[in-house]
Amino acid sequence: MKKQFAVIGMGRFGFSVAKTLSNLGFEVLAIDSSEERIHEAANIVTHVVQADSTDEEAIRALGLRNFDVVVVAIGQDIQASILTTIIVKEIGVPKVIVKAQNELHGKVLRKVGADKVIYPERDMGQRVAHHLISSNIIDHIELSEDYSIVEIMASRQMIGRNLRQLDIRAKYGCNVMGIKTGEQMNIAPNAEDLIRESDVLVIVGKNEDLQHFEKTFAE
Repeated sequence: MKKQFAVIGMGRFGFSVAKTLSNLGFEVLAIDSSEERIHEAANIVTHVVQADSTDEEAIRALGLRNFDVVVVAIGQDIQASILTTIIVKEIGVPKVIVKAQNELHGKVLRKVGADKVIYPERDMGQRVAHHLISSNIIDHIELSEDYSIVEIMASRQMIGRNLRQLDIRAKYGCNVMGIKTGEQMNIAPNAEDLIRESDVLVIVGKNEDLQHFEKTFAE
């Protein structure tokens, strides 16, 4: 059976998550206290319910413990976000993913049982900043506070050289996990693999090492 998802909070972020999951073919229940937002979501998801997510009885009645994942995407109301997280964990939801406004909010969410905390505004800000450093940077994904993965288009300094010549691990402390050439992905490339124009390198490392690497090969 396909996973079932519930998304609480139909602001811009919650609506986007619900729409994407629905487009991928999953069953999605959208929950919001606003009749207008629920009406908008009704056109894109499997089920919609207008409910106050801080009302424990109302949430229990929805049978959320039968869902695989609940996303708490409540916007500015931090108190409602925390209380909703507590309720959905207490009723037995196996995985609860919660949107946080800031680091302090995130710490509280983890304390009350959130399985994963995400920071959409912060993460998007980081991605935009990395794109601004260099037009070569395609994507930047934070794995933890200290480590990230970067996808970077091969710069002029890289083209025509192999990984041994670039010596990225020794010089920058980063590891090349893969090289994309068109639709093909070379996983764990060897030292003699040549970098061609339009290749994309997938690199993992400590954030400070990646920053050094990005600045060196920025275009």
